[in-house]
Amino acid sequence: MGTRKQVAERAGVSEATVSRVFNGVTPMKESTKQRVLEAAAALGYTPNVIAQRFAKGRSGNLGVVLPYVPKVHLFSTYYFSEILSGIGETVRELGYDLLLLFRSPGEETDYASLYRSGKVDACIMLGSSDDANEIQALQELEEQGYPFCLVNQHYAGRQWCEVDADHIRGSYDAVKHLLHGGCRRIAFVNGPELYSNSRDRLQGYWNAMTEAGIPVEESLLFEGNYSRKSGYAAASRIYERRSSIDAVFAANDRMAIGLMQGLRELGLRPGVDLPIVGYDDSDASRLTDPLLTTVHVPFFEMGRRAASQLLELLSNQADGHETAPFQEKLETHLVVRGTSL
Repeated sequence: MGTRKQVAERAGVSEATVSRVFNGVTPMKESTKQRVLEAAAALGYTPNVIAQRFAKGRSGNLGVVLPYVPKVHLFSTYYFSEILSGIGETVRELGYDLLLLFRSPGEETDYASLYRSGKVDACIMLGSSDDANEIQALQELEEQGYPFCLVNQHYAGRQWCEVDADHIRGSYDAVKHLLHGGCRRIAFVNGPELYSNSRDRLQGYWNAMTEAGIPVEESLLFEGNYSRKSGYAAASRIYERRSSIDAVFAANDRMAIGLMQGLRELGLRPGVDLPIVGYDDSDASRLTDPLLTTVHVPFFEMGRRAASQLLELLSNQADGHETAPFQEKLETHLVVRGTSL
């Protein structure tokens, strides 16, 4: 492998010129650039990637901010694992490194410090919510021009980069499926309203019910926290009202599976005595008995799209091009299985 000095001698330029060609930090005559590149190719010279990044003022890291929840195995959660897989695959393909960053609930959020300290060049935010501290921290990133992207979360009136799924449509399709099966009094186990995707699912449920001419009853709305445990806890409340509930729609598969377990322990047969539809199309939905009807959400592709578009925006900014926030919403679709036949 040749050295920078050898490349400079072969091309008839200084070592500093060789560095400038590979770092791309200053304008360069095309003829000079070509001589350097040809010399480097002939000698098998490969520049130091870390040095290149330093010269450009870049860390080479794409940060992914995750919520830290004690005693919760975050990476075993289908939602996070799929999105992270999509991000990781894209980052690897584009020559970046991935830096995972955890935020604890209740702690003051200062995302901008991650950029100022040189740890990251851009960030993807997972698990963001309508928390005043969170919104203020994101607002600071926008004001200082630091690139970031939200996944599965959006804020009304904000033009921030985001990749989301059409949860209104997904929820609507789930409830319409139950309505077409003859169900009328459909209970809904949702997640916390701090998340935009929870509100979107509620809107889809509401749209389907009102379109069918069925008033939405507050007594049929239950709240969990997207955990299996919260679905299990909802089972007893739903069991107590079993004579007035035709079916249950749960806002994710984990809650649906916990609900199925709880109802089975109380003597009800999920999918036989009570139709159930989940949401996510997780791996676990294919292992339940009976198999869980659910809504497929393209989490892996959401991660891929967030990473590719954010890094493209970052590259355009570095080249001096004007950039605008991107906002993309991916489609969902219903997957009918045994719990609603």
